[in-house]
Amino acid sequence: MAKINYKIHTDAIKENLVPKEITKQQTTQIYATEAEVLNVALFGMTAKEWREDNEDKEDNIRDYANVSQLVCLSNLEI
Repeated sequence: MAKINYKIHTDAIKENLVPKEITKQQTTQIYATEAEVLNVALFGMTAKEWREDNEDKEDNIRDYANVSQLVCLSNLEI
């Protein structure tokens, strides 16, 4: 469900937050910033903070989310 809603979330960012006249790098930064807003809201930390606290893990913060967190993430993305 979170993966399906991710598409809805990224489409909304594209349609409402990304100006047409910016660079690809600037566009990438907008998407990353929006993803971090959700990380902080859901996990209380950024992805970078999580990686620093979990150096033994190879994946990202969302790969370790439990079912409740994934449902919440899905709702936030909508």
